[in-house]
Amino acid sequence: MDIWKRNLIILCVAQFLVMAAMSLIIPFLPLYLQQDMGIADEKSLHLWTGVIFGANFLSAFLFSPLWGKLADRHGRKIMLVRSGFGMALVVASMGLATSPMQLLILRFINGTISGFIPASIALVSTNTPKEKTGYALGTLQAAGVGGSICGPFLGGLMADWIGFRSIFYLTGLLLLIAAVMVTCFVRELNKPDKKSVKETGYRDDLIIIFRTKPLPALFATGFLIQLAMLGTTPFITSFVQELWQKKEMLSFMAGTAISITGFATMIFSPFLGKWGDQKGSHNILFYSLIGAGLFFIPHAFVVSIEQLLVCRFLLGMCVGGMLPSVNTLIRQYAPRNMESRTYGYSNMAIFLGNMLGPILGGWLSGWIHLRGVFLGAGILILLSAVWVKFQVLTIDGEKTNEEKNAI
Repeated sequence: MDIWKRNLIILCVAQFLVMAAMSLIIPFLPLYLQQDMGIADEKSLHLWTGVIFGANFLSAFLFSPLWGKLADRHGRKIMLVRSGFGMALVVASMGLATSPMQLLILRFINGTISGFIPASIALVSTNTPKEKTGYALGTLQAAGVGGSICGPFLGGLMADWIGFRSIFYLTGLLLLIAAVMVTCFVRELNKPDKKSVKETGYRDDLIIIFRTKPLPALFATGFLIQLAMLGTTPFITSFVQELWQKKEMLSFMAGTAISITGFATMIFSPFLGKWGDQKGSHNILFYSLIGAGLFFIPHAFVVSIEQLLVCRFLLGMCVGGMLPSVNTLIRQYAPRNMESRTYGYSNMAIFLGNMLGPILGGWLSGWIHLRGVFLGAGILILLSAVWVKFQVLTIDGEKTNEEKNAI
């Protein structure tokens, strides 16, 4: 078996474990704050949920360029190992938290040392033949989403069986297993040669990367996608609680509503990635955004759990073509020997969306209700499609014409 294929398989399994572990807490986080930490007021509950959920992304946003720079110099695998072992320790410690502030601090620390998923993307994209990059990243996305399916589903069930705190310990164990797998079995190809990597400052890196079109447009697209997606995901549990209006199986139904989107994404991601290799990732990105925006809007008008599940599945069909296409395009346009740094700035934009999404969603939900937040998310995704049309497809077309004229 080719080494890049073996690495892809191992990283898919590891990413499945990491995403399953990190998403175990999503369905019960509001319930955890409400029942174990005594937050009864609805507005306060939504605000704390958003802030705690987003704290991880704030610190990840701040430190992402540093890890990208170190990856370009020392390799991507070591970043995976560092992140895996570090997160295992910190997340297990969350089970000992006794107040929302302690949980907030631990989430912030976790983001500081995190980066397993971005490092996996960087390693796969730089170790895979360019003509297979879309397929590889789509498959990696499917594995991660597979974990995100099992995570909320199992988390919702286990919250009722073993209690909230024990799930944090289980999460730490799964992260530890993923870190050991990468350490023992992943072999990095195209490992950076320290002599060939120029010593540049953050300002120089920033100038080079942001002058390379269409990278800034792709960074902005990733930000808008995550702002819309993460602006709603943490509050699905509260929305399900409103629709379900029963105490029995509430955690299970919340986990199902989150998981069904991931199930559709898992199915369609490899196919969309493969089509991107054949038809152009920029086209897959554009049409996926259009579909996601159109399927997001009906969330605001559902009146039953069944209707919500249908909308969540249709949305998931399109999600698999968004970020993998962005990452494939970044790989195509990233300056030579600056791939990880480019992904570092891309991750900054994504983490900024991850951070602001839950905070903004939590704040807006108190004013325009969760239904208004869903409607706003759909409009934002459609605006992102317009942005891609004029900022990415146009530039890609110009470069294609230049290549034809050169021939």
